[in-house]
Amino acid sequence: MRSVFLIALCVLALALAAPPQEKGIIINLDNGELCLNSLQCKSSCCLRSSGVSLARCAPQSAENEECSKKSLYGTYYRCTCESGLKCEGDLSIGGSITNTNFGICRDPKSS
Repeated sequence: MRSVFLIALCVLALALAAPPQEKGIIINLDNGELCLNSLQCKSSCCLRSSGVSLARCAPQSAENEECSKKSLYGTYYRCTCESGLKCEGDLSIGGSITNTNFGICRDPKSS
């Protein structure tokens, strides 16, 4: 078990030490690539269509599109909003656990 952890730690260290243009195996993934957590994606959104589907990096939600509030798990059924937009919708503890806190991306500066 220790050797598996040590190997995983070495692979992660190598990925983080690589020049930015060579990253993309574990972190800094493009849209469409398989992911486990949103931290791995350039877009900061690891999206899955159902609870049993594979998650892939996806673009963030644009204005007037459905969005998710922050998730406890790092994967979403709807992506978070693009920079400068706010996901307007109800936030609940149950929705955070079941990943169903959906809303609509709105520009907070518009009336």
